[in-house]
Amino acid sequence: MITLQLDMYQACALGALVYCLGRLMVNKLSFLSKYCIPAPVAGGIVFAFAHLALYAAGILELSFDTTLQSVFMTIFFCSVGFTACFRLLKKGGIQVFMFLGLAIAICIVQDAVGSGLAAAFGLDPLLGLCMGSMPLVGGHGTSGSFGPLLETDYAVIGATTVALAAATYGLVSGSMMGGPIARARVEKLHLKSTAAEEGNETAEVMPAVDGQKFTTSAMFLAVAIGLGTLIFTFFKDVCHLTFPTYIGAMLAAAAIRNIWDVQNKELPMVEIDALGGLSLNLFLSMAMMSMELWLLASLAIPMIVTLLAETVLVGLFAYFIIFNSLGRDYDAAVMTAGTCGFGLGA
Repeated sequence: MITLQLDMYQACALGALVYCLGRLMVNKLSFLSKYCIPAPVAGGIVFAFAHLALYAAGILELSFDTTLQSVFMTIFFCSVGFTACFRLLKKGGIQVFMFLGLAIAICIVQDAVGSGLAAAFGLDPLLGLCMGSMPLVGGHGTSGSFGPLLETDYAVIGATTVALAAATYGLVSGSMMGGPIARARVEKLHLKSTAAEEGNETAEVMPAVDGQKFTTSAMFLAVAIGLGTLIFTFFKDVCHLTFPTYIGAMLAAAAIRNIWDVQNKELPMVEIDALGGLSLNLFLSMAMMSMELWLLASLAIPMIVTLLAETVLVGLFAYFIIFNSLGRDYDAAVMTAGTCGFGLGA
């Protein structure tokens, strides 16, 4: 078998091609857009299966330099940190904090189920985390960052591949079950929306990306990432806590965002989001194409059982606990649908 090592530039170029393939698929295949499958995931799955076929035939095995993948991951999560606006949280009122508590509960229960079932199948309980809140609530981005951490620091073989596969399952299942569950509540209790009457709503027009602001946004991201390394080092060396490297950048970005809000200054959020989206697409493409699917062969039954159990858990949690806790009205029914997407996919 030929083993081919791609350096970081070649891996990035291949990731870009994988993204283009995925975007073509999403544009041509309606079911992909219907279930909100991102282009990097669609293209990455095709590439991963092609790689699996070559590996199984004893023809070719690819390995990738993940340096730029880590860079894109950090840029994306840093851009997410800039959206943490405390001023907006206040507008949500008590329900925001109620949902926060319920969301934490979902994560705890998912991890307990994942670890417990992994142990029951004789697997490392840490591998169960790769079928719990990490891929389901966290999605592909969190899976792509925590998976390598489990592999390098805790020797959990196949953690990244298992987590990414579980995150892909979550995208589909979360999209499929959210609507029916909310609809069942709306029809059973004859709930009505309190939103504005149709025709009174105004369409939101997204502003165009500004070149100067684009450069400014890049500067904000660079500063937040640099400060984030100091925060990460503090947590690691002083507090002896283990976090993904991007956490420091997220916290620094959140601090900068709220300092600017206090001073009534505006950040170039459209441009920051654009850079974050670009980085996410490349990061996800590179993470998905590096999946070693042959590692899943021995985990097929445990993964199926665990992910089905997690799906039932989130469905029951949304239908009974979320709906009843948030007011039993139309908005609460909408939140049950959102919880299925939040608890299982993106």
